[in-house]
Amino acid sequence: MSIQSPTHPASESFMDATAAVDRLQLLYNQATDFLTHAFSDAVENGVTGTPHFRAFYPEIRFKITSYTPVDSRLSFGHVSAPGTFASTVTRPDLFRYYLIQQIGLLIRNHGQPVEIGVSDTPIPVHFAVVGRDDVTVPQEGTAGFVLRDVFDVPDLSTTNDDIVNGTFEPTDGIGPLALFTAQRVDYSLARLAHYTATAPEHFQNHVLFTNYQFYVSEFESYAREMLADPNSGYTAFVSTGNHEITTADADIPEITKLPQMPTYHLKRADGNGITLVNIGVGPSNAKTATDHIAVLRPHAWMMVGHCAGLRNTQALGDFVLAHAYLREDHVLDDDLPVWTPIPALAEVQVALEEAVAEVTELKGYDLKRIMRTGTVATIDNRNWELRDQSGPVKRLSQSRAVALDMESATIAANGYRFRVPYGTLLCVSDKPLHGELKLPGMASDFYRTQVARHLQIGIKAMEGLRGMPLERLHSRKLRSFDETAFL
Repeated sequence: MSIQSPTHPASESFMDATAAVDRLQLLYNQATDFLTHAFSDAVENGVTGTPHFRAFYPEIRFKITSYTPVDSRLSFGHVSAPGTFASTVTRPDLFRYYLIQQIGLLIRNHGQPVEIGVSDTPIPVHFAVVGRDDVTVPQEGTAGFVLRDVFDVPDLSTTNDDIVNGTFEPTDGIGPLALFTAQRVDYSLARLAHYTATAPEHFQNHVLFTNYQFYVSEFESYAREMLADPNSGYTAFVSTGNHEITTADADIPEITKLPQMPTYHLKRADGNGITLVNIGVGPSNAKTATDHIAVLRPHAWMMVGHCAGLRNTQALGDFVLAHAYLREDHVLDDDLPVWTPIPALAEVQVALEEAVAEVTELKGYDLKRIMRTGTVATIDNRNWELRDQSGPVKRLSQSRAVALDMESATIAANGYRFRVPYGTLLCVSDKPLHGELKLPGMASDFYRTQVARHLQIGIKAMEGLRGMPLERLHSRKLRSFDETAFL
């Protein structure tokens, strides 16, 4: 086999973060252009001999030899001990601002340069050609040659969550700089496009999750209001299918076949807008969505969905602000042990409570009329009511749970696992323990009014968090004692 690779400049050290990212972009472009051209030629003209075309992800490498103290107020932007640290990088165009920010903090806090060069991790050809409309990778056996003989393909043995799960063991003495490897990021970017039918480029730094399609209509209405206001700071609205509008009265084509997780983006020029994802019902969908959105390093995500109220004093349409979670969803048990506490984050809790007060015009003790703070239980059985009630009800009572759903604890737990600030505000849609099942005609006018307010509260909370400094929002509660330098 004859391995053919592009020629790259030698590794170089940088004390300027922007110049470092420019070099990452150059190396990435050279590698993907090489693979794209080689692949197009192989498909068009066939393969002669036994060549193997291989290009590599660019890499950031950082070495520190001193225990010199750094600003301990920050939970990120520095390494915890002397050593060599490295991370592969993909899509520098998509992550440009993030990379400049993180590399800049590293250089500033330690006074040492970063080294930019080529890694020894091959780029799978599928990820090299993604986004190029004129190039697609055919299924195995239809290309006229054996794909994996000629190009590198995704390797799931190296696409894992060992770093974020705290189980990573370096074999070469080099620690990770970031939570995700380049191939793990590329995998999730491809999955996001598939599940949401929108490009990763459109995702904003503040993500709302819901389990009810009604919120989509409300979100579009709000987006049009913002686009009509030249002072709103919002620049565009993107719907499922990558349909983008920049004016309030523009048409959005109707989608005849929705993806598994319809997603919509109210964009700002700096990426600090709001993305809404309708994940549907169930912890599996909640895990899938957050597994992949996490690689985009959002500043916060929240669940704004429906729940079953567990207290007789609650009414349909009441809100529940989660301050703890009972995890019976099971989808994260292998990644995050159930004994791991999922703490409420003060910054997010305050933003949500203030948003409820602003939208409902209720304050202090009067807020208790429509909002309960407490434990939210998340289960993996939608028809839990049909089981023997002695077991489930006893556990719910012992946990002091005030509400039950199928997504919130999963989203919060994955936020904790991925170091993404999280929160939950739910709306009571039924009270199964008290004879008010989720059936047609059960919703009152008050309930319908509250649902309309619910999304507004989530948006207001995100807008409040947007003005918060990152070092305050990304608190040490989400960081381990042996943490990566990058957020």
